[in-house]
Amino acid sequence: MKSAVTLFVVLLFIAGLAFAQDRPTITAQPNTVFVGADGKFEANPDTALVQFNISAQQDNSRAAYDQASKASEQVRQILRNNGIDPAAAQIGYFSIEPVYDYKSAKRKLVAYRVNVSVSLKLKDFTKIAPIVQQLSDGDISGDQSISYTLDDIDAAKSKAVEDAYRRARASAESLAHASGRTLGELSYASVDTFENVRPMPMQPMARMSAMNGAPAPTEEFSPQTISVTAHVNAMFALK
Repeated sequence: MKSAVTLFVVLLFIAGLAFAQDRPTITAQPNTVFVGADGKFEANPDTALVQFNISAQQDNSRAAYDQASKASEQVRQILRNNGIDPAAAQIGYFSIEPVYDYKSAKRKLVAYRVNVSVSLKLKDFTKIAPIVQQLSDGDISGDQSISYTLDDIDAAKSKAVEDAYRRARASAESLAHASGRTLGELSYASVDTFENVRPMPMQPMARMSAMNGAPAPTEEFSPQTISVTAHVNAMFALK
């Protein structure tokens, strides 16, 4: 009778599994129980990604290029003043493009624009505000943004997997107890992990602080934690 109950439990879990296309399909085994559970770990971000553009527009391409070069040197000096090697900043793209006036029937070339996209990874979060503020004070760039991420994601994933496994094993132990059996060794497992990172815009903070000297809207707040989740499917033997 116990074997019949166990087999029914296994088949019930397998039937439910068939409706989840992202879950593995396994063959039911006698005297086993198959369970699935979700786990989560909230991790503090360890890296900030600061992104901004350097733009310059002049009557001719050479003048625009020279203006952008001057602004870029200001950026390099700002980084040096904050103890950061300018080589740590990365160029996403560089472009020189004509600017046309389309008001008349025939378009008219009126200027040239240089755009440079720059990104900078920072481990020391205390340097974010001074750098962004100085970029704003110098009117060097626009479209500033900052997002937080977790470079050491593997450790957080392991914690989430451990949490999911504990929940899966607890469910399996409950099922084993309900059927009058004892939970045995783990015979099969599969793992899926996911992370959720949300960017936070920085430009309004920089501009407002630069305009009136008041504390930024995000002053003294902490970066949003990064949620790492895991799903564990596990099969245990029943004694």
